[in-house]
Amino acid sequence: MSSEGTPAPGQPGMPNLQVVGQYIKDLSFENPGATSNITDRPQIELAVDLNAARLAEKDLFEVELKIRVDAKSEGRALFLLEVAYAGVFRLTNVPDTATQQMILLIQAPHMLFPFLRRIVADVVRDGGMPPLMIEPIDFVALYQAKMAQGQPGTIGNA
Repeated sequence: MSSEGTPAPGQPGMPNLQVVGQYIKDLSFENPGATSNITDRPQIELAVDLNAARLAEKDLFEVELKIRVDAKSEGRALFLLEVAYAGVFRLTNVPDTATQQMILLIQAPHMLFPFLRRIVADVVRDGGMPPLMIEPIDFVALYQAKMAQGQPGTIGNA
């Protein structure tokens, strides 16, 4: 007899993605516009990057979601925020590397994004600017663009 959530003997296990931990890996905030009197909506440039790497322990991967925000108003720099937010994930019962890569570069950052979004809003607000609420990111489109460029998110050893 098998308990719920545990596969019966002889049946292959179901694929599973579990968050083991998450953390700010790197954070930089430059605020030259703190004393500026902002009258117009600033121009915001947002860049997103993803990386995944296999860790030494079996089935563990680190997924890193990087965001760079460059805000300007009337040609003057207001702030520059760069943050790398990472998570350690346990990915089990997915033997295919291509499928692992797809899960780690779509589902894992989708799980990390709400926490990164809050960090960005808090840091910008604490820097004296109105909080910046980043729109949801389409990680499927980002993954497809990376694949089209021939830049898979690394799944080598970290």
